[in-house]
Formats: sequence, C-alpha cells, structure tokens
Amino acid sequence: MPSTYLSLHYHIVFGTKNRLPLIEAEWLPRLHEYIGGTIRGLGGFPEGIGGVADHVHLLVSLKATHSLADVMRELKKASSVWVHNTLGNKQFAWQEGYAAFTVSASALDAVRRYIANQEQHHRVKSFHDELVEILEKAGVDYNPDYL
Repeated sequence: MPSTYLSLHYHIVFGTKNRLPLIEAEWLPRLHEYIGGTIRGLGGFPEGIGGVADHVHLLVSLKATHSLADVMRELKKASSVWVHNTLGNKQFAWQEGYAAFTVSASALDAVRRYIANQEQHHRVKSFHDELVEILEKAGVDYNPDYL
C-alpha cells in the first residue's frame, strides 16, 4: 500500500492530585480551551473536552508518530503551568497517571456526547465509580489501591 491511513482516537481521563476539587467552575471553560490548544500545538486534534472539579475527559485524535505518554506528559505539564501562571493557583496539580482507551470511528459520537455531559453525569456518580465502570467495561485490569 503506497499510503498510510489512520483512525487513532483516544478517550483519555485524568484527575487532579488527590482528586481534590481544584478546577473551579469559573475557569473550567478556559482550562478546556487551553487543553484543546495544547493538543493542537502538539499536532493532535481535540474532538471533545469535558470534566468537572476533580477530573478531565478528552477525546483526541493523534498521529502514528505520537507517543501517548509524551503527549500526556506535555499536556499535563503545560496545563499545570498555565493554571499556576494565568490563574495564580500555585496549589494546582494533576495526578501522576491517566486512563486511555482507543475509540472506534463508529463510537466517536457516543463518546463525544458522554464527555459533553460530564456535569450532569457526576450529579449521580463519583469520579471513582465512573473510572471503575470505564475500566471494567474496557476489560482493563486495575489495582483498586491506585484509583
């Protein structure tokens, strides 16, 4: 085949350090915009960004040349620095890990809607319960001590 064709979509979830509700509603949209711009700056395409006070969900398309670990490291670093410098919140930090799941093209709209409805979703379900549900649905082994 003379060309390379890709459909690399990831649903990524990561939380604030110690799951503290550090993301304030007043600047949540600005954080999401910044994260989207950072993803674009790294050569990716943000397809959906949502979340609440203690975590973020992303739907991102990446190139074959991207390393997911490198993208996540740079994204978390840049967004933390932005919160520190722009908002003056020096206590803000992300947790070390993240969860990432591949998404088929046929499921993109459903994942996009899920991410867009995070505020409503978390009126009845905690981040911990949500993450467990996602991990189990994806068949991912996990250690409950590290959630």
